[in-house]
Amino acid sequence: MKHEDDQPTTRARSRVAAADDVQGLTGARTLKSTRELPSAVNACRRCGLWKTATQGVPGEGKAPSGLMLVGEAPGDSEDLQGHPFVGPAGAMLDRALQEAGMNRNTVYVTNAVKHFKFEPRGKRRLHMKPSATEIQACNWWLEEELRLVSPKLVIALGATAARALLGRVVTIAQTRGSALQLNDTTHLWVTIHPSFLLRIPDETRKRAEYQRFVQELSDAHRWVSQN
Repeated sequence: MKHEDDQPTTRARSRVAAADDVQGLTGARTLKSTRELPSAVNACRRCGLWKTATQGVPGEGKAPSGLMLVGEAPGDSEDLQGHPFVGPAGAMLDRALQEAGMNRNTVYVTNAVKHFKFEPRGKRRLHMKPSATEIQACNWWLEEELRLVSPKLVIALGATAARALLGRVVTIAQTRGSALQLNDTTHLWVTIHPSFLLRIPDETRKRAEYQRFVQELSDAHRWVSQN
């Protein structure tokens, strides 16, 4: 025969579950709007990245929106400022969006992982790629953003974003240029992360890759307007 002291009471279990939901641990609590994301993401304890990050970095932008861009994870600048794509890669993205006939206010921009993962190197913090476990732990937030933004088209900026969205490992070379059905109402395009452009040493190749990236954004903008 079990005694009441042998297990938590129903009320105690409810308090634990409620606390978990506020922190985004169980995924049972859904968000009403993207305005709830900053406080909710900052309370998240689904993986250990929050322990060393300055803060969580949720997505921002127009919601609902026909177009949603998903990157990998916050970098140093994003971690300090609490906003996505505000560092060098963000400046590259903003420039490309403008040349493609868009701006940040017309789309929704986020990352697959919401906390900065880094390796200390003296006074610098070097970006590290999120693990499969960390990507999976953060997937609940990405699903919530997809639900709230309800995009016609999602652009995965890089292989990590594509993996988070598709649930499997893919390469940019295999999937770039193809429209994939993400769900009943949303398609997915895969392209490079803008940080890739910053790492190309040859200026001729960098210009060519940048123009290809701009063309992809322009094609995406046209596709959304026609569908």
